[in-house]
Amino acid sequence: MRDSVIIIPTYNEKDNIEKIIRKVFSLSKEFDILIIDDGSPDGTAEIVKNLQQEFPGRLHLVQRTGKLGLGTAYIRGFHWSLERHYEYIFEMDADFSHPPDDLENLYNACAKDGAEVAIGSRYVNGVNVVNWPIGRIIMSYYASMYVRVVTGMKIRDTTAGFKCYRREVLQTIGIDEIKLKGYAFQIEMKFRAWKFGFKITEVPIIFTERKEGASKMSGGIFNEALWGVMKMKIRSWFTKYERKK
Repeated sequence: MRDSVIIIPTYNEKDNIEKIIRKVFSLSKEFDILIIDDGSPDGTAEIVKNLQQEFPGRLHLVQRTGKLGLGTAYIRGFHWSLERHYEYIFEMDADFSHPPDDLENLYNACAKDGAEVAIGSRYVNGVNVVNWPIGRIIMSYYASMYVRVVTGMKIRDTTAGFKCYRREVLQTIGIDEIKLKGYAFQIEMKFRAWKFGFKITEVPIIFTERKEGASKMSGGIFNEALWGVMKMKIRSWFTKYERKK
């Protein structure tokens, strides 16, 4: 059995989904893919179902009713992946903003270089973002700085959503206890992994804004991150982060 699965949450990604699936399956390292689709009205899930006939046993689909949020999609995918005993579990977007060729670098960081969480980082070597307006770059960069100040983490790209976890991390950090469900979910996952003492490394990537489909960013996402991080830090004062022997 292949040891790695990539979780890709989708909502209205018909313009990207077949291309991203075919690209991942063209890589020299073999990955399985799990699509978590939140009832996309544009037919994203139907495209995946058709492709499952071409890639039996490698392409998987979980359909949910309604738009239930990024964090809950990943948590559903984590449980699915752990139940099937994958050793390396990835997060990736469907829109090519995360370069699929770098999946192998994230894998090697964990499988060969000893990391327990590998982050595809936009900011570990300067600012590596393409096709974002300067205002969004500034907001994202300083959001990561804000998270570092509040939490004490040394991670440069605290909001990154392109990651590889060893299964032990997801078994340990209490994924069902994650409170933040939007994009701030990514911050809380890193924070809990860091508090539990797992080895986290950042792998440089070039992040490219989507060319097709619509962005899911909104002001509410920013507000959740702003206030949610402060609440997360306060909760941590009353939480014990101990690995089971």
